[in-house]
Amino acid sequence: MRIVVVRKGDTLWRLARRYGTTAERLADVNGLTDPDALAVGQAIVIPGTDDRLAARNEPHQVAGGESMSSIANQYGVSLKSLMQQNGIFNPALASAGSMLSIPAETKPTIEANGYVQPGSAGEAEVRNNAASLTYVSPFSYAVSSDGSLAALDDAALIQAALDGGAAPMMVISNFVGGTFDSDIVSRLLNDANAGSRLIANVVSVMQAKGYTALNVDFEYVPAADKERYHALLRQLTDTLHHYGYLVSSALAPKTSSAQQGLLYEGHDYAAQGKIVDFVILMTYEWGWFGGKPMAVAPLNEVNKVVRYAVSVIPPDKILMGMPLYGYDWTLPYAEGTTAETLSHKEAVDRAVRMGAAIQYDEQAESPYYTYYDGSGKEHIVWFEDARSVQAKYNLVKTYGLRGVSFWVLGVSFAQNWYVLNANFHIAKRSAGS
Repeated sequence: MRIVVVRKGDTLWRLARRYGTTAERLADVNGLTDPDALAVGQAIVIPGTDDRLAARNEPHQVAGGESMSSIANQYGVSLKSLMQQNGIFNPALASAGSMLSIPAETKPTIEANGYVQPGSAGEAEVRNNAASLTYVSPFSYAVSSDGSLAALDDAALIQAALDGGAAPMMVISNFVGGTFDSDIVSRLLNDANAGSRLIANVVSVMQAKGYTALNVDFEYVPAADKERYHALLRQLTDTLHHYGYLVSSALAPKTSSAQQGLLYEGHDYAAQGKIVDFVILMTYEWGWFGGKPMAVAPLNEVNKVVRYAVSVIPPDKILMGMPLYGYDWTLPYAEGTTAETLSHKEAVDRAVRMGAAIQYDEQAESPYYTYYDGSGKEHIVWFEDARSVQAKYNLVKTYGLRGVSFWVLGVSFAQNWYVLNANFHIAKRSAGS
């Protein structure tokens, strides 16, 4: 596999001829419905042919503006292996014109989770990509303060997951009425009977519907209830282990144990890492629909969270969160306005339609572009592409993480699934294993 960037004058046919493949194959791998419509700056995946991340007989000549990191991402290999292969101990020593040998790496095995909301779009994504997932997690069973659970129309999603060889993972959350309710979770945690009722209800649903794991996504947990949250997680884990189920928890993106704010203070990385089987880091939404324009998951910020997480949780218990979407903001940004959510396909199609050249932020490792709409208003779009997900997969390999977790299935991002499988073997899990 290789990732190239469209230059002025490139066509899919010319790229196919240049790299020894077909335009039809490139269109399929990259999710292109109109192979004649490419945007300058667009990332295109060139598919590989074997089970190695890279196996190049010819060296790579460093071009002006390239870095060791960008070259590693281009070929889907780790920065460490690229440097070792070439005897380079300082990535700044690769100068324009120098020749680099691209290493061959054996694919590691990881777990991959995909959150999904009920509906035809989500079900179709599960059917298309369950083979590339360890877990499929319908979102979500909303908890009440008395320990009861709201019903969730998850039957079709569970069946689609099972048909594709993915294990369904039940999600319980305090997400009610379009927001995470701090009061609900506080009242639940302060009522022992409610906690016992919740555990019994979880077991009942998991047994009835064929779930094999549980994810607890309680957000905005008050700091005063942190230890009670730990106690509930212990009870859940002890009980569900008896039935052969795994338990995980979702964690806000913290960079230290002392991080302040309602989103963070009730989430203790070290404690939860000891209690549950694995955790999911919600490493996205720096740029969010109600906030200022920026990358959704800038790699420099994601790296800070992962670096802290592995200092207090074993890496093989960590799934790193990854967004499958982007946002379109109207400029100048005004507080209180919201951005439009876009899939990768929608973002690229919009760039083509608006004649926008796609840029790439090397620090955030994220693509973006600007354009003017029909009313003369300027917009900025931040999204994910093959380069940005490759950079994140390299982070998974660098830290030796358990795997990744996608938010959210139901948006079109063909490149991601090809790049994922080019980098990793995906572990599978059945009930009781």
